[in-house]
Amino acid sequence: MSEWIQPEVPAFAVVGRVNTGKSAVLATLLEIDDNELIRVSPTPGETTACQIHRVVFGGRECARFIDTPGFSQPVEAMREIQRLHGEGVPDIRSIRRFIAAAGESFGDEKRLLEPLVQGAGVLYVVDPAKPLRDDFLAEMEILRWTGRPRLALLNRRGNAPGPDEETWKSRLGAAFNLTRTFDAHQARYEERLRLLRALLEIEEHHRPALEETIRLVEDEWRVRREEAAEAILGFLEEALTLRVSSTISERDLALPARRKRGSEALEHRYFAELAALEQKCLARLLSIHRHHLLKADADPAVHQGIDLESAETWTKWGLGRTQLAIAATLAGGAAGLAVDAATGGLTHGAGTVFGAITGGAAAWFKGGSLPDLRVDLRGGLKLGSGESRSLVIGPPRNPNFPWILLDGVLVRYQNILRRAHGRRDVERLGGGGSGFTRDFPSERRALLAKWFGSCLKGSPNRALEPEVFTALVETLEDAAARA
Repeated sequence: MSEWIQPEVPAFAVVGRVNTGKSAVLATLLEIDDNELIRVSPTPGETTACQIHRVVFGGRECARFIDTPGFSQPVEAMREIQRLHGEGVPDIRSIRRFIAAAGESFGDEKRLLEPLVQGAGVLYVVDPAKPLRDDFLAEMEILRWTGRPRLALLNRRGNAPGPDEETWKSRLGAAFNLTRTFDAHQARYEERLRLLRALLEIEEHHRPALEETIRLVEDEWRVRREEAAEAILGFLEEALTLRVSSTISERDLALPARRKRGSEALEHRYFAELAALEQKCLARLLSIHRHHLLKADADPAVHQGIDLESAETWTKWGLGRTQLAIAATLAGGAAGLAVDAATGGLTHGAGTVFGAITGGAAAWFKGGSLPDLRVDLRGGLKLGSGESRSLVIGPPRNPNFPWILLDGVLVRYQNILRRAHGRRDVERLGGGGSGFTRDFPSERRALLAKWFGSCLKGSPNRALEPEVFTALVETLEDAAARA
């Protein structure tokens, strides 16, 4: 058994010139943003020895990638291989002789070629922004002589092709089985999947194993989407049923200044707890998608300071007033329909009509009436024992609040999907971007409006949860498609 290869496990050596992004490609492909596992650095020669990175599902290794040192003397190594071979075109036997005979002066070349002579395929990474020089041509020749399945990857650093990219493609096409473009700092899930499928095209010997690996990757992403939907569902329920309380004396209640201070302190606590719930949800989403350098950053001011009469807010997140009214009308009609059914039809449909009109009107007038996310304190005062009362705050009155909460999480979820694991900068998870809820199908809005209403009343409708979960999964699929 060889040092680098297992007979039933497809293996690919990631090779190329130093600083072309080999490690970044691997980090993005395998979703590893930890420098302890894959070092991504602009310092030349950071990878000095071959390192195996395994793709494991269910405790079983399905594929492996081998990060190798970069070529350091390709032209000299090519000439030495030709000298050892003699007349004609060198082949894999010539490469073996080179590895056995060459000294440490060709240490990097020897180490990167060892997995190839043992049976690994080639994933050759180049930077197409660099001019095509003789040393790159020498690398291509050496890799061609191995006879191994070879995929060339043009690792772009930006969307626009460089001035020499077509020249690169032409020369790579003559020496490699397949050529593809990739950006290790921007690649999304679909691009990573396309790269795995490209490896399938060049490696016939391990086709069943690679096909199963791709299927397992797709299955894992479906599970991730469901886990993310479950996390968001839990957050919305906790956020919309959140209430905070404190005890206030009758004397303080009678003094406007003290009552105001008590209310403001309780309001501040409410939004702090709401932000903590959101941060817990975002941390879960980051964990699901294996991000450690992207950080959740929920700010109470995000909730407390949104101006619901601002044109910018209504344009960016949440439903429009007409959409709010329609969703509330449909939800109110559904609730009235339940009343009609419970009375055996004695109301002759009046419950449905009244519920629809009441819900739609409330959403229309309240949806844009508040200048900010103020809390309804009037319903929050309850008699306590002795000479004190229990002051309860939550949830906000504005019917657009649940939709803004949902949009905020969805925008951040989309930004999580956009973050490539090959990056090594620490970044705060921002909320920039347009919302999603305005583009929902009317049926989805009506379903969510009904469930939101039950949560805001403090009694989440458990019967609706399976449908709400399915709607959130579909929403995350839409967000991924727009990422």
